[in-house]
Amino acid sequence: METSQSSVPRAASTAAGHTPAGECSEPPGTGCDVVTVPARQGLEAVDILRRGAGDGVGPVLHDDGCGTLGFVVPPGTAAAWDMPGSTCTETDGRGFSLDAYPERPVDGSGWLLPPGEADLATDPAVLRAALGEAARLIRAADGCR
Repeated sequence: METSQSSVPRAASTAAGHTPAGECSEPPGTGCDVVTVPARQGLEAVDILRRGAGDGVGPVLHDDGCGTLGFVVPPGTAAAWDMPGSTCTETDGRGFSLDAYPERPVDGSGWLLPPGEADLATDPAVLRAALGEAARLIRAADGCR
């Protein structure tokens, strides 16, 4: 698996060339990429995405310790992912596919939002915006203590 992690923000337009969110599992077996973030930021982002008008949130994984969340995004996202504090893993269909999702898609994980109850994948640009908003909300909340 190839991962991309960055601490230098870039313009949101870097996600523009990705496969549209609705094409994540086409053709069958191609898999999807997964953006992993700390659980607190991820849960805020899920709320933001579910409240928003327009593009929704795709399947979301959680680890058994609930320390991280993984957002299913279209294949190819890892090549240009650049959101600080997150990692995008390219699965290339190896060990992860939405075609016949199991209850536990990866050992040590489970579904927060399983396929079938969510869009096929979260649009990377929409996810980037939601994660940025979530980080700002967390910083503001932590600054009020």
